[in-house]
Amino acid sequence: MKNKKWMLTAGVFGMVLTGSAGAYAGTQLETIKAYLNHGLGIEVNGQKFTPTGDQGKKLAPITYQGSTYLPVRSIADALNTEVTYDSKTNKVSIGSKSSSSGSSSISNSDSTSTTSTDKNKQAESVKAKYLPVDFPLPTDAKTISLIESSVDGGKNKIVFTYTTKETLLAVGTSYKDYYQNKDFTEYAQDVKVDGFGIAGREEGKFAVSITGSTSTSNKDVNEVTIVWGEE
Repeated sequence: MKNKKWMLTAGVFGMVLTGSAGAYAGTQLETIKAYLNHGLGIEVNGQKFTPTGDQGKKLAPITYQGSTYLPVRSIADALNTEVTYDSKTNKVSIGSKSSSSGSSSISNSDSTSTTSTDKNKQAESVKAKYLPVDFPLPTDAKTISLIESSVDGGKNKIVFTYTTKETLLAVGTSYKDYYQNKDFTEYAQDVKVDGFGIAGREEGKFAVSITGSTSTSNKDVNEVTIVWGEE
């Protein structure tokens, strides 16, 4: 992408994240520098164990500041222990006695993914209840991670990543067309064959950032990340 356009997109992206307790702030996410620890061996009850996620994808432990973190859902399955996630309280519960009413199962690939029963008419496999019902999603979209919360007096926030075999140009263009008539206070878009970035903010209503690129773990699919939040 051209530097000028990328700087503009990045500038609006910053406003999306910082304006009115933006989506990342709303979910209390913090950027860190960590490492995928591919050399760590794991045993469960004396047997060699390899954590896996959705569709059998191998998951590596994460090492951060001297501590190692394992994917909770995969480990819990190996120990035959129930794991649930309550999207209303943003709480993970391990073990049946600690599970909360209204909670739902966690995705293998991410310990904070939800499985809301709400339908998305563009992609039935995606259970993102806080996205607008007309939000474009490829029909083959598959969730990698999904964090939804309601904070700041009931304002909905979402951080969502999915994969698709649709081309980046096609997906980026669909979002470009979707937002072109919105009454944005700030807006930037850069849609290319090899990737795209779209960011915008409608003051007092919502802020959004969408980026797309080829998956680093599977070159046959593309990854799209959406950060969206009400103001």
